[in-house]
Amino acid sequence: MRNFARIALAAVVALVVGLALTSCTDSSQDKENRAKQDNYDHLVAQQPAGRMEYSPTREAINQWIKTWGQRGKLSYVYIQNANGEYGYFIMKGLPVPRCKMLTPTERVETTNHGVGVLAQPGMDGTYTSGSTCNAYYGFDATTGAYMEFTVGTNQSFFLFDKPMTMPEYASARQLGPTSVKDVANQA
Repeated sequence: MRNFARIALAAVVALVVGLALTSCTDSSQDKENRAKQDNYDHLVAQQPAGRMEYSPTREAINQWIKTWGQRGKLSYVYIQNANGEYGYFIMKGLPVPRCKMLTPTERVETTNHGVGVLAQPGMDGTYTSGSTCNAYYGFDATTGAYMEFTVGTNQSFFLFDKPMTMPEYASARQLGPTSVKDVANQA
């Protein structure tokens, strides 16, 4: 029993000494990270964040919630192509980027070898790279037809909660099944 206690004590001492030696030999990255954190702490102490009496950002977010947080809200999506021409869709709710998911796309797993991030399958049982964030989809306002469009490479979209009357939008070509007149007639 005494030998076991001595061996256990020697193992604990060796572990403590090993950890102490390891902590004395910081890597270059550890030193750089510590310098960055020290500098940040110094700057915060010298220039603490100010205090606002009112937040226009919070007001805008709350207005966004008020605007889009209601069932049946229509969105008017105007698309401008590389030639400067406009077209439009009218959708139920907001267009959704295809990279949005209802379930987690990754799982963090800790093993003896470290921490790893593992991809998780989507609701359709397949994996995605998350590279479809420039593709949006939604459903037509009157027919419910699925619609999808992409942005980028000389194509932009502008989203409104009402039809736009400015000249470039007023002359936009109807791209989906529902027209501005169709929606006006339903109101």
